[in-house]
Amino acid sequence: MTQANTPSPPYYAAIFSSTHTGAHAGYAEDTQTILDLAKQQPGFLGIEAAGDDDLSIAVSYWDSDETIRAFKQLAEHLVIQNRGRETYYKSYKVRVARVERDYGFNV
Repeated sequence: MTQANTPSPPYYAAIFSSTHTGAHAGYAEDTQTILDLAKQQPGFLGIEAAGDDDLSIAVSYWDSDETIRAFKQLAEHLVIQNRGRETYYKSYKVRVARVERDYGFNV
């Protein structure tokens, strides 16, 4: 995965961190479905993710808090979210933040 190419701030970040149960059946497919669904949504700007078998973190970027809330309420997202609670995750946390500044270095 590459770094997201975000616009100039302000924009929003939804930060999803999770610890895993170790159940793998269906996880990769559900993760891809959520990613594909997010990419189809108005206001989606990009995503960055990293993790291992114990902990993963995904940061999705959006043009507004409203578009994050709309994505969260999509029926397909809710189905996979429930499956995550029941099967994939020991715990998870979602944090939503407004990005005020961004800067970096690129070779």
